[in-house]
Amino acid sequence: MSASLKSAISGNRDPFAAYLCDEAALDVLRPVVIELGWQPEKCNKGGLRNAVQSLSVSASPNILMVDLSESGDPLNDINALAEVCEPGTVVIAVGQVNDVRLYRDLLASGIHDYLLKPLSPATLRDSLNQAQAIFAAPRLSDEEMAKRHISTAVIGTRGGVGASTLVTSLAWTFASDRKMSTAMLDLDVHFGTGALALDLEPGRGLTDAIDNPSRIDGLFIERAMIRANDNLAILSAEAPINQPLMTDGSAFMQLQDEFRHAFEMTVVDLPRNMMINFPHLLNEVNVVVLTTEMSLASARDTIRILSWLKTNAPQAKPLIVANKVQPGVAEISKADFEASIERKIDVTIPFDQKAAANAAKLGKTFVDANGGSKAAAAIKQVAARIIGIGSEEEGGAEASTGAKKSLLGGLDLKGLLPRKKEAVTFEAAAE
Repeated sequence: MSASLKSAISGNRDPFAAYLCDEAALDVLRPVVIELGWQPEKCNKGGLRNAVQSLSVSASPNILMVDLSESGDPLNDINALAEVCEPGTVVIAVGQVNDVRLYRDLLASGIHDYLLKPLSPATLRDSLNQAQAIFAAPRLSDEEMAKRHISTAVIGTRGGVGASTLVTSLAWTFASDRKMSTAMLDLDVHFGTGALALDLEPGRGLTDAIDNPSRIDGLFIERAMIRANDNLAILSAEAPINQPLMTDGSAFMQLQDEFRHAFEMTVVDLPRNMMINFPHLLNEVNVVVLTTEMSLASARDTIRILSWLKTNAPQAKPLIVANKVQPGVAEISKADFEASIERKIDVTIPFDQKAAANAAKLGKTFVDANGGSKAAAAIKQVAARIIGIGSEEEGGAEASTGAKKSLLGGLDLKGLLPRKKEAVTFEAAAE
C-alpha cells in the first residue's frame, strides 16, 4: 500500500487492536476490550511479527497491543513495528521475560508500557486507560509550543559562585509559584547537585540519553526524568568519575528540543566547560543568567563570557546576577565591577550562609526553605525578569515586575573586552 493511501485511511483508524500469541491471554483481554467499548474481533491471534505483517498493508490503530513472547530479538522487532505504525500510535507490549534492562530498553524505544504474563484484567484495564488518556490528550502544534516556551541557561563565571543553587531555586519558583511546567537539566554530568539539592536520586536518565541519543523522544523524557513535584521534572546524573564524557553533544540538543515540546520552561545548569565544548547548546536559549561574584577573576570572566555570547549566541539575552554579595567584604565594589564590565548588574543576591545551610539540612531548594529571606526575594526577582524577557520575545508583554518593555534596551553591550585604563586590573587576579 502506498504511503499516501495509508495516510488517507488513517483518518478512520481503529481505536484498538491486539496481536497476542496464546488463547489464554486473548481470553483475559477480550472482556476488558468489550468493557471499554471496543470490538473484540480486533484481538488477533499472533505476535509482534504478525502485527508488522498486518500493519504493513493497513492503517495502524490508535492503541496497539503486541506480544513479544515469540520474538527472538524484541528490540529489533519493535523497530520494525515502528516503521509500519502511524505517528502517534500508543503501543503496549506484552511478554513473559521479567528483565529490568529489557523493560527500560523497550520504554526508551518508544513503547508506552510492558505487561508481564500471565495477564490480569486489572492490569490490562489500567494500562489501556492510561494509553487512552495519552492518545486523547490535546496536542499543541510545534509552532504553538515553540512560541510559549522559555529556555534559560545559568552559567557561573567561577566555581562556587552559586550557579547551581540559583538553577534549582529558579526551577522551583517557575514550577511552584508560577505553576509553569518546568524541566531542569543539570549538565554537570559527573558532579551535578541538581537532584541532591531536591533530596532526590538522579537516576540513569541523563547517562542513558548520552549513551543512546537516538532513543530520545517524548516517551523517553516522560520515563527518564525525575519528578520533584507536579510541575517540575529534573534530569541529572552522577556519572562514574572514572569515565570521561564521551559525546558530541547531540543528546543534549535533542533533550532541549523535546523539552520545548513538553514544558513551558527549561532551566539548564550549564558549566563553563560545557559552554566551550558544545557552543550549539545555546542556539535556542532565550536568556542566559550569568552568575558572578564581586571578585577580580569573576569580573574578568564576565567580560570574556559576555563577549563570547555576543558572538556565539546573539539571540540570548544576558542577565548579570551578582550572588553571595556581602557589603564591605567584596574584592571589588559594585561601581568598579560595573565599570569593568561596562554594563549594570541586573540583580544582586545578598549572602546568607545560615539560609543556605538550612536549605541543605531540609533537602529543599533555597527559595523553598527560606521563602521570607532577602536572598529568596532577589532570586524570585531573577525569575520575574526571565519571564519578562520571554514574554517580550513572544509578543511584547511587559514583565510581571512592572519593568519597562525592554529590560535590556538601555544597556550598552559594546566594548566587552577590557579597556586600556580600567578601575580594575587583572594581572593579579586570584582564583
